[in-house]
Amino acid sequence: DYYFKDKQWYQRRVAITAGIDEFVYQFQSFQQFKSKSGKMNEEEKIMLRDEDDVWKVTAVLNILIQLTEKCNINLQLQAIEAGEVVTEELAGEFGMRPIYRMTGYFSLIGLLRLYCLLGDYHMALSCVQHIQFKDKDMMSLVPACQITANYYAGFANFMIRKYANTIYLYQHILGYIQRTKHFFQNRSFQAEDINKKNDQMLALLAIASTFCPLRLDESVNQQVKEKYSDKLNRLQHGDMTVYDDLFFSGCPKFLSPIVSENSSSLFGSSGPRGLQLQVFKSEVDQQRLIPTLRSYLKLYTTIPISKLAKFLDMDENQVRCCLMAFKHKKEVAKGDGGEQTTLDIDFYVDKNMIHISDTKVARHYGDYYVQQIIKLRESNRQILSRVMAAAPPQ
Repeated sequence: DYYFKDKQWYQRRVAITAGIDEFVYQFQSFQQFKSKSGKMNEEEKIMLRDEDDVWKVTAVLNILIQLTEKCNINLQLQAIEAGEVVTEELAGEFGMRPIYRMTGYFSLIGLLRLYCLLGDYHMALSCVQHIQFKDKDMMSLVPACQITANYYAGFANFMIRKYANTIYLYQHILGYIQRTKHFFQNRSFQAEDINKKNDQMLALLAIASTFCPLRLDESVNQQVKEKYSDKLNRLQHGDMTVYDDLFFSGCPKFLSPIVSENSSSLFGSSGPRGLQLQVFKSEVDQQRLIPTLRSYLKLYTTIPISKLAKFLDMDENQVRCCLMAFKHKKEVAKGDGGEQTTLDIDFYVDKNMIHISDTKVARHYGDYYVQQIIKLRESNRQILSRVMAAAPPQ
């Protein structure tokens, strides 16, 4: 079996994942230490200058890339995706050995994480383009790895403005966390990190669903409302402070590929995180009027541009630019799922008249029943655990 579902291989998968996570974490910690040169004494600065090859970015990336190439994991994943059998000719001598195959696979997740921390989102997604983010994938057998991979893949899509992809990934994994949270509660060392990832994804999902209003699963939508009910309306009105807060709550701790003694000269006083915030804020500036524009268009089937210009307190040329931006952002936000409806309205402009068509998706009630079934199971589990605890020993 390709996924090696027996207990022995499960323990090995967990050990490999933990090793690669620790490798990336140690690199991340050292880069953060190097970036705080202002707090170092002269001896530490001299040591870092003399040992500038220690934890070098290119060396760390090369190690992970070589682990993936050793077993031809990308070729194997392509073959599996196409429904073909993985042969020794395709995988190579090492690729047919389970331990090398798993190491290469989880190294792809390590590369995804590392490229995201460095701000290279297109490269991050290219590393996992042949990985299927679904329940039957290999990483689903290591829950912590599945959550990490979905978080970073969703964040990379978020930063390249493919909000539909972000929503799809986060809906899937947030629902998974909700269904299996009792499993992690008994593992305190994982529970804290998973709860943090859960909160980060909810913050990013609140922004993504504002830019790309897809219908969310009932249970996930409820989580977002419970966590950020006071901020959702402010997002709709373009409150920049709320966008900043949610972005900082949801983003990872970025790294600089180049660390100098005067890092503020490279990225300003706020460092790499501030630079990524500037990129995000430029997108918010372009999106700020779109929720208001959408709210007016939803009220009409046809409306003259001149009338809409009065509502928005803009001239007609500016309104035309906003409409073009609206169309452009809609297409970009679709991401890879071209069949998805990213907005609940569509429109076209004929001379000076805007024609609006309602493309609202019919509501599905299955999500509500699934949520109630999950609650019932959780209640039954709690009742049984209390009964067993209260039962006298035999």
